[in-house]
Amino acid sequence: MVEIREAERKDVSAILDLIKGLAEYEKEPHEVKNTVEGLTRHIFEENYCEAIVAEEAGEVIGFAIYYTSYSTWKGPCIYLEDLYVLPEKRNLHAGSKLFDAVVAIAKERKVARMDWQVLDWNQLAIDFYERKGATIDKDWYNGRMFFRENEGKLTQ
Repeated sequence: MVEIREAERKDVSAILDLIKGLAEYEKEPHEVKNTVEGLTRHIFEENYCEAIVAEEAGEVIGFAIYYTSYSTWKGPCIYLEDLYVLPEKRNLHAGSKLFDAVVAIAKERKVARMDWQVLDWNQLAIDFYERKGATIDKDWYNGRMFFRENEGKLTQ
């Protein structure tokens, strides 16, 4: 049975391994620069984000990381940064339980909406979110600037 709970410091190494699994799935494993120390600091000390985990038989098999964002039109929102479950554990509906847990947090906090991104080629994820009642907006482009060292060059 899968249990969803708030992440604890002891989970950070497993969460980082799952993040690396997600990066591998998205064909970008070389892009993961985060560390156990950084992730611990960001979640538990600096409160940049929050995390929940899916656990089965004492093993962390999935995670969701989210944070409060802000819409000038609507007010506070929840941004779901990442949700990932080990491929061999997806038949346990852990991803659905993680997503539903973040939705419940958003409703409890009375935010205006919940946002996230999904890669255009990830049809499995798109179908998952649409089954959950989400709208996948194809009208907006993503903007991004990097401020940390990237492959030896400061990009901004």
